[in-house]
Amino acid sequence: MRVRRWTGIAVAAALAALAGGCAADDGTPVLTWYINPDAGGQARIAEQCTEEADGAYRIETTLLPRDAASQREQLARRLAASDRSLDIMSLDPPFIPELAEPGFLAEVPDGLRDTEGIVQGAVDSASWNDELVTVPFWANTQLLWYRESVVEDVGLDMSQPVTWEQIIEVAEENDLQLGVQGALAESLTVWINALVASAGGEILVTPDASPADIELGLATEEGRAAAEILQRIGENGLGGAGLPTANENASLNLFEGDSGSFMVNWPFVWPSLNESAPDVADDLGWAIYPRVDADTPAAPPVGGINLGVGAFSEHQDLAWQAVECIVQPEHQAEYFVSDGNPPSNAAAYDDETVQEEFPMADVIRESLDLGVPRPQTPYYNEISIGLQRTWHPPSGVDAETTPETSSDFILAVLRGERLL
Repeated sequence: MRVRRWTGIAVAAALAALAGGCAADDGTPVLTWYINPDAGGQARIAEQCTEEADGAYRIETTLLPRDAASQREQLARRLAASDRSLDIMSLDPPFIPELAEPGFLAEVPDGLRDTEGIVQGAVDSASWNDELVTVPFWANTQLLWYRESVVEDVGLDMSQPVTWEQIIEVAEENDLQLGVQGALAESLTVWINALVASAGGEILVTPDASPADIELGLATEEGRAAAEILQRIGENGLGGAGLPTANENASLNLFEGDSGSFMVNWPFVWPSLNESAPDVADDLGWAIYPRVDADTPAAPPVGGINLGVGAFSEHQDLAWQAVECIVQPEHQAEYFVSDGNPPSNAAAYDDETVQEEFPMADVIRESLDLGVPRPQTPYYNEISIGLQRTWHPPSGVDAETTPETSSDFILAVLRGERLL
């Protein structure tokens, strides 16, 4: 039995708005942009692009749910119902293949296919089957954050790439803790994927295969190397007592404490620490994500938002014009400063205000070029939840058995032999 597809729920979703395109009272076409929650930056860009359009169109924003899974469900249901009101969509990268595969996304025009100057991680996350199916908007990545006082005390040279082994040893030998995300949530999938990729492997070997033919790369040397790191941190209590429920905010709180040393986390921690713990911010350093193997470059996590246009939109040409405006480097730079979301366009990092507000901007840009997205597949939801169910809690991970057990479980789910 094949894993259910979103097209199969079209009837149940048909009541979701089949309304056609809208127009303002003055006849100006109105484009609806479905946005993820932020600090107001997308709405401001919508206003700016509306003004720059000079009457060609007007952009109105509609807020999606806060969590990514609910965003996915709402958009997929509406697209399965051929909803014509979905003009522009802010899309979480892992769910893009699921929407692209059944033809729910309009084809990206030639004028927006040029990816020169876009960080590689964002290009990869905006693509499916080696084709750009959305347009990179903002990107995100995790850095290795550290207490400068700690690395000075232990004599660790942070100008050189560091490994998980090194930071684990520092924590073990000095009774310190590591800020990592071990909750039964998407953040755990992010961590596992980054470890496997940094070891030189990949969770999904055959991204375009059918469920019956999918091959996973978990029961491998790279998968076991990733599991060893989770196991060691979990068993030795290096992630704190709250590791099984620790998300990004919880690991930041741990890092702020007296036993904080290193942390892998997104760039939001910089403005957060400056506001909540300025003394810690003064002691803060940053570097590229840790390596699993000293001789293999790290593959940091990649996140962010890409822009897609609904295949059933009645204003596709205008929607793509609006997307072109939204992703201009100056808008991305402004959005970074206002909302803390890093640009996908490398040129935006050279903005003077960006460099002033985010002194680690160049490291973020470098990290995004090294970054590896989570598995690109229409069956991402099954793979992600399967990983969480079998690699949680970190203290229960066994490097000798977990990768193979996890692989068997996920494949059984994909083939309809097990339920999540």
